[in-house]
Amino acid sequence: MASAAVSYARQNQKRFLGELKDLLRIPSISTLPEHDNDVRKAAEFVVSDLRRIGMQNVQLISTKRHPLIYADWLKAPGRPTALCYAHYDVQPPDPLDEWITPPFEPAERNDNLYARGAVDDKGQLWMQIKAIEALMKSHDGKLPINVRFIIEGEEEVGGESIADFLRKNKSKLAADFALVCDTELFAPDLPTLCVGLRGLVYTEITAVGAKIDLHSGMYGGAAPNPFFALIEIISKLKDAKGRILIPGFYKDVKAPTKAELQAWKRLPFEEEHYRKTEVGSTALTGEPGFSVLYRTWARPTLEVHGMPGGFTAAGAKTVIPAKACAKVSMRLVPNQDPDDIFKKYKNYVKKLTPAGIQTSIKLWSSGPACVVGTDNRYIKAATEAMREVFKKDTVFIRSGGSIPVVADFQNVLKTPSVMMGFGLPDDNLHAPNEKFHIPNFYRGIESICLFFEKLAAA
Repeated sequence: MASAAVSYARQNQKRFLGELKDLLRIPSISTLPEHDNDVRKAAEFVVSDLRRIGMQNVQLISTKRHPLIYADWLKAPGRPTALCYAHYDVQPPDPLDEWITPPFEPAERNDNLYARGAVDDKGQLWMQIKAIEALMKSHDGKLPINVRFIIEGEEEVGGESIADFLRKNKSKLAADFALVCDTELFAPDLPTLCVGLRGLVYTEITAVGAKIDLHSGMYGGAAPNPFFALIEIISKLKDAKGRILIPGFYKDVKAPTKAELQAWKRLPFEEEHYRKTEVGSTALTGEPGFSVLYRTWARPTLEVHGMPGGFTAAGAKTVIPAKACAKVSMRLVPNQDPDDIFKKYKNYVKKLTPAGIQTSIKLWSSGPACVVGTDNRYIKAATEAMREVFKKDTVFIRSGGSIPVVADFQNVLKTPSVMMGFGLPDDNLHAPNEKFHIPNFYRGIESICLFFEKLAAA
């Protein structure tokens, strides 16, 4: 027999989905200043619902950039305290012409909800809030455990404000565990807990040559070209096999345990299916000697994301640009120090910079990798709850992505995280036609309800 909270959630599925669509219509793109008001509007939408469902001390907290949201309900003495984390900001929707339906007009197709932010992370944020509503309504206005919320609007731009807030408000955020809903299932219908994340160092190299843009006919062959300088630099950051060439880059890399590697081999993973359906390329690349899961979960990487500069409009313009940029990031693994890696990278870029060019590097964001322990009552209860909902045993995986705040929960608050996510590998995070499988939205709500009830019973 389903719990009262699960029954309430099932009776209100359509309303929950409708509310999520309203949140998804707000273009809360945190990286674009012209959307600052939209980001705040999304925050106010979330604050309003937290108050409506019965959370207390609900606050919209101003920061240097986008607001944080805090709320709590702490009337379950002797019971554990959860710190629920999610984010309401989203990535830009570009390229717009690849969306089947507009990114901020939610559309249902084939049991999926399509919109920017559907799964990353508004859908998963809304799962948490609706689980709390279901628990409140079915427990006479009370929760089975104590709950705090900390929700940010800068996850997609590095999370500086929440990192600062955590360090200054440790007692306000004290909890026994953090519930992080910003990850995915390993495969459809397979309950999954993420237990490891890669770190991130995101940079932008600026190369400057001449004092102004120059005519390539009159000055070509004499004036330095910043694009060629960047090409030369970037080509020497990594070799043809994918090994990063920054001196000392791999010195502190910590390998996964043998038990983890063996568990990964048992996961339902087909490399050819992954290549065709998820990547869609003619071949996979990366360091030889490591499996795809090893390369994407437990090896560091270096990638180039864009090279703005020069003339990019339609047609031709024969110009040698005075300045060009390259956005370059590195994903890190346990034991790699982001500050140390950035220093090594910066020194190496300086050494590679050709004559006639000056380079500078901006650090946009950074954070360490983390691996969370699985031998605790919170992981055990989460595992049992998901098994009950999915009717299958829960698997443990790592993620190649980064959620900077998880390392802060672990290192600053000394709070272990339960990373319970319900996305799918083909949900197109950060890409056109992002989606959330609607049954997973509902199963996420039910899993959180049962998770908190199991902790209370224990």
